[in-house]
Amino acid sequence: MKFELSEEQELLQETIRGFLEAECSLTRLREIYDNDEPFDPALWKGMCELGLAGIQIPEEYGGAGLAALDLAVVAESLGYGAAPGPFLGHSLAAAAITLGGSEAQRERWLPALASGDSLGTVAFAEDAGWQPEDWTLPSGAKLSGSKRHVLYGDVADVIVVGTAGGGLAVVEGGTGVSAETFGGADCTRRLVELTFDSASAEPLAGGAEAAVRVRDLALVLLAADAFGGAARCVELAVDYAKNREQFGVTIGHFQALKHQLANLAVDVEPSRALYWYAGHAYDEQPEESARTAALAKAHLTERFMQAARDTVEVHGGYGFTWECEVQVWFKRAMFDRAYLGTPAVHRERAAVLADW
Repeated sequence: MKFELSEEQELLQETIRGFLEAECSLTRLREIYDNDEPFDPALWKGMCELGLAGIQIPEEYGGAGLAALDLAVVAESLGYGAAPGPFLGHSLAAAAITLGGSEAQRERWLPALASGDSLGTVAFAEDAGWQPEDWTLPSGAKLSGSKRHVLYGDVADVIVVGTAGGGLAVVEGGTGVSAETFGGADCTRRLVELTFDSASAEPLAGGAEAAVRVRDLALVLLAADAFGGAARCVELAVDYAKNREQFGVTIGHFQALKHQLANLAVDVEPSRALYWYAGHAYDEQPEESARTAALAKAHLTERFMQAARDTVEVHGGYGFTWECEVQVWFKRAMFDRAYLGTPAVHRERAAVLADW
């Protein structure tokens, strides 16, 4: 068994990183970060032209038909570049319709999602929690109620909504749906609160089973994004230590900082295998999928948060300022850690799934 990425997966990562270096430099990222617009349409269009909107959508509906690990590899690259945009919610909406939709629903929604002509998202969070068993929004042909922390819900064309009993339903953005912007810290991913007022909905026949699978896929993607972000933090810390001078020498010469940087790298790099295995298990070992996804999300988002803190510390007082680029990854770490539940939530789930 090979415990490494294939040549195709490595090429996919290189392509995405090259695209982001060309189209989303730190200067451009700052412009997007400070903009009140929900996302950069040109950047998202470029991602769609690379095929990122339909990575996991079956080929018969216009997608690439790739596996969950391939989707996670994409998420790692986007996390490394702190790429702004609706990739996460869009991918989960497509997965929900692929897994739970009827043939007619797939034919209706998936081709437009695969091309990027339609923008998708998911609406899961309620006051009671994130998980399918926590959802209380009544299901039916008309939906009324609210959902919190919805990615790009104000501009989405297709919204997959979690309903009572762990079901899923598709709502078209617009009529019967209103949005209120939620002031999240991470400006690379926009959150809103959605209110449904007798909004027309199409329940997904396989919603109950699909909801759990989509949740697990989301955890894998968050873990992969977190690994990419943590790896970028290591690079930011090392680059700063090589260039910042104090007392006539670069601070990388100081023994204490050398130890700190070594610990940072050792803390991050071995965790890569967690999201690789979770992505592999999602498709190949479904009996392991829920537990490995929960563990990967819990551990990697926590490592990302700590790596971001350590990188700020390496930068000293400058690391706490708006001008320092580290803030972008620090806030992304906050998002990855909180979205779909904190590490404590998923460690408890993993323990229950392991019958501890």
